Amino acid sequence: MKKIIILALFAMFITTTYGFAEEVRLAVKGMVCAFCAQGIKKKFSAEKSVEKVEVDLDKMEVVLNLKEGMNLADEEIRKIIIDAGYALEKVERKVERKK
Repeated sequence: MKKIIILALFAMFITTTYGFAEEVRLAVKGMVCAFCAQGIKKKFSAEKSVEKVEVDLDKMEVVLNLKEGMNLADEEIRKIIIDAGYALEKVERKVERKK
């Protein structure tokens, strides 16, 4: 548990210090139409840490691009998805250096 906390703190330090941004891919169950996609986009766009939201209904995937140096916790993501009426199956994170 301590290793996970230390790694998370280190990742947050690196992303805020060296101009890294994070991409978060979400596997979401229950999205079936353009109205679903629009609702998800609206919910995540309201978050101050989210720069861009893309929804792919065919893949049942939501991609969040977070603002440089910002973070959005998995539990907050899960709460947003559940409150919108969907099920979160998986969260994958990818950190990229900003150019």
